[in-house]
Amino acid sequence: MATAQTAASVVVVDYGLGNLRSVTRGLERANAAVTISADPGDLDDADGIVLPGVGAFSEGMENAGPFREALTDAAAAGRPLFGICLGMQMLLTNSEEATVEGQGDVEGLDLIPGTNVRFAEGQKVPHMGWNELNVQRQHPLVEGVDGEYAYFVHSYYARPDADGAVVTTTDYGLDFPSIVANDAGNVFGTQFHPEKSGEVGLGILRNFVELCAEQ
Repeated sequence: MATAQTAASVVVVDYGLGNLRSVTRGLERANAAVTISADPGDLDDADGIVLPGVGAFSEGMENAGPFREALTDAAAAGRPLFGICLGMQMLLTNSEEATVEGQGDVEGLDLIPGTNVRFAEGQKVPHMGWNELNVQRQHPLVEGVDGEYAYFVHSYYARPDADGAVVTTTDYGLDFPSIVANDAGNVFGTQFHPEKSGEVGLGILRNFVELCAEQ
């Protein structure tokens, strides 16, 4: 729970993948009371939820299976749900990565309809390093970040079904969605790592915590 010294309570989902310590430190700097939890029941009392992730889509969805219902219920209730890197990709319907790796059809959370696709042949993968964020849609998460730079490490990117789901784009030989969100605006994700993106990333985490505090 939030205290007099913190703005909001945030649960970071521990499903075995993700840089939990760095994310937690960033959220604490952004004035959140953070709980790292492997218990789906803990999501019920949170003001906001962070789904971090590093690794393969299929492994992420398998590990996060016990959280599927709790995450879907939280999203339906309107609570902020923030996916980071792989966590953002897991918010979509599916990913080409599972097919490429011979893992068959792997169902994402389908909270933002769409698929994750690999960068085209000829583009260096992974896309790694600092790149610019260009705001396409107003959203509380991107207050003050248009034209700023964030840190990326990824080979796949989101391709939402609806153009309106794209909050920011980033140029890497093509303009790919670097932040996506659902229509209601409470489910969103960043392809980059805000916890590794210096003051810009901290600003995004602060925006998230402020959004959680409004719930």
